[in-house]
Amino acid sequence: MTPVLLLAAEKESAEVTDWAARIGWVVGLALFVALVYWLMREGWKWRGTLQGDLPALHGAPDDPGPAKLTLSGRYHGSTTAGQWLDRIVAHGLGTRSRAELTLTDAGLDVVRPGANDFFVPADALRGARLDKGIAGKVLTEGGLLVVTWAHGERLIDSGFRSDHAAEHNEWAETLNKMINKTEGAR
Repeated sequence: MTPVLLLAAEKESAEVTDWAARIGWVVGLALFVALVYWLMREGWKWRGTLQGDLPALHGAPDDPGPAKLTLSGRYHGSTTAGQWLDRIVAHGLGTRSRAELTLTDAGLDVVRPGANDFFVPADALRGARLDKGIAGKVLTEGGLLVVTWAHGERLIDSGFRSDHAAEHNEWAETLNKMINKTEGAR
């Protein structure tokens, strides 16, 4: 045989001899990931405990009246008004989900499949604007409809993104007109 063929025939990969060390590293990494996940979960639950003073959310009235506007899209969460990173998790407000919004003279009805629905009475609405982010979600400028509302002693910003972003301007204008009309009646 030629020397080139002998060299090619002799090449083999080295045997793995330290399986215990490899298994130890994999188990250690899995335990570390589990610990980080558990700590994140405990932090979420602790935040909910700290926000325990937030009253229960309102349910929709039996007859809210005819719909002024409807929107289907995503609910991205709620924060303390003006503090876009201070997420509110109490009563399921921190859970992202699909959302169906309906605006009536009675208020804003937020139906969230798989999460807690809530209703914002018209007299609790404080403002609406287009923004680019809310805790955990950053979009392009104007990509998020943020509705400010009062609940208990808190002002809350809730972020929504429509399946059709062109609807955001109409929603912000209609909500702000409705709020100005409500404030003028007080």
